[in-house]
Amino acid sequence: MSHSGSTLILIMAIAVLAPLLAYGVGRRLPVPLVIFEILLGILIGPDVLDWARPDALIDGLSQLGLTMLIFLAGYEIEFGKVRGDTLRRAVWSWVAALALGLGTGILLGGGYAKGVFIGVALTSTALGTVLPVLRDAGALHGRFGSVVMAFGAVGEFGPIIAMALLLSGRAAAESAVLLGVFAALTAAAVFWALRPRPPWFSRIIAKTLHSSGQFAVRFVFLVLALMLGASTALGLDVLLGAFAAGLITRLVLTGAAPESGPEILEKVEGVGFGFLVPVFFVVTGIEFDLDSLLSGGRTLLLLPVFLLLFLLVRGGPIWFLAPRDLDRRDRGGLVLYGSTALPLVVAITTIGVDDHELSAGDAAALVGAGMVSVLVFPLLALKLRAGAGEKELPSEAVRGSETW
Repeated sequence: MSHSGSTLILIMAIAVLAPLLAYGVGRRLPVPLVIFEILLGILIGPDVLDWARPDALIDGLSQLGLTMLIFLAGYEIEFGKVRGDTLRRAVWSWVAALALGLGTGILLGGGYAKGVFIGVALTSTALGTVLPVLRDAGALHGRFGSVVMAFGAVGEFGPIIAMALLLSGRAAAESAVLLGVFAALTAAAVFWALRPRPPWFSRIIAKTLHSSGQFAVRFVFLVLALMLGASTALGLDVLLGAFAAGLITRLVLTGAAPESGPEILEKVEGVGFGFLVPVFFVVTGIEFDLDSLLSGGRTLLLLPVFLLLFLLVRGGPIWFLAPRDLDRRDRGGLVLYGSTALPLVVAITTIGVDDHELSAGDAAALVGAGMVSVLVFPLLALKLRAGAGEKELPSEAVRGSETW
């Protein structure tokens, strides 16, 4: 059997084992599923048992998994709830976090080039990781869930924009022009998505939804491929295209097939959370540089420093700019969820190591802090909000809270 085949078997075995462990442990302590996937990936990786090593095929599947994670995060955004004052507060909290992050990163990294990678990583929110936790807790569609969605979406989208502007290796003006072109393409796609679909479009979605045709699912992946192709052609990160594709797909399906939308999403999530996303998290564990983390005193000390900085840099502005209708318990939960980071930290540190701006030790400390944040922060948020009744606010109440 080829090396890719054996590694893929191990990855999928972990993908099956992880939910069993999460279910068994979850009866006493609700541990996010991704923690088991990452830790088991570390276990079979080269620094422990050395049973699995990624290659081009495995890395490609892992990249698809990250892309699907960001796509699903974009799809989950509900425009009716993520708007107005809540969205403004989310944007300003991220801008403040970026200023704090860049300043802290430059001081900690000892220079601008290294500091930018650290600073941008500190501003990210793992919305794709947080959403399943909120969904499983029944908190996704209430007022609190919509606020987390807004702050998390900006924390996911903002660093992607910052990556394109600051980490692309191009001049800022050139990057801004390319981003403008991509924004224009996305706006045109949104305009198209908002137009009424012809009657045959809805009919063929309904007719093929339970057949081998699966028109709606194929259409979703076509939109994803088109936006990934647009971002790649412009030299931008594919995650930007994935997030935009999620937003556009939701608009199209909400308008064309509102009654079939949830079922279509379930099918797409089956591909994502059933296969590609677990591959990404397990490969994250396999590629985690445990030796670099444990071999140097400075690297190991940096991990709790970065974990604290996630809370201070990302969570601090969220605390001060959270909507005023949230009580202290919900505000604290929002800070903890907003400070949870991992997927973009992995992407940013990978670029930094490849560009020889970040050392393997610094990257391991950042990713390690992200892994601990995924384990600890959602658990603390769940405990902090234990017993909180989820409020499905009427539109008038939501609008009433959208004031300074």
